[in-house]
Amino acid sequence: MFERFTDEARNAVVAAQREASALDHGWIGTEHLLLALLADADGRANRVLRDFAVDVAWARGEVERIVGRGEPELDADALATLGIDLDAVRERVERTFGAGALSRRRCRRGLMTGGALPFTARAKKALELSLREAIAMGDDHIGSEHVLLGLAREGDGVAGGILRSRGIDRDAVRAALQRDGAR
Repeated sequence: MFERFTDEARNAVVAAQREASALDHGWIGTEHLLLALLADADGRANRVLRDFAVDVAWARGEVERIVGRGEPELDADALATLGIDLDAVRERVERTFGAGALSRRRCRRGLMTGGALPFTARAKKALELSLREAIAMGDDHIGSEHVLLGLAREGDGVAGGILRSRGIDRDAVRAALQRDGAR
């Protein structure tokens, strides 16, 4: 599916991982996709959202209010000031539970390994719906506007709630896209 994404849409997916990391979240959710669309000042989705007075600073505040911030990685120096030797703890845990027992980070939605963050089921659904929206519009590509439509159509994730709070649904996005295309 990603082969149909425009550079703008691909960049949004990559930026969503940065948004999730910046909030210390261990997953990429619809909220991170929305923030990524808003972070692209020149993107079509951003232009549409500006029509509804939605900007990245406001949306980030809403994400933090709704989801909160995650927990940052353990800081060995900070723990040492409390008399905790992280290396000794790691060694003891690995002796008890096996090598690599602490190589995973716990996130709110389960265990994950290092590297790329996993997409939530709702984020995956929104990306799938972006493909359906592109097809319905007769487009042979998936742009940021289709990702926005996918987020609005999915509707149950954090991004859907944020969009609804501003009166934005799929029909409103479609109408705004038509106005944007006429400019």
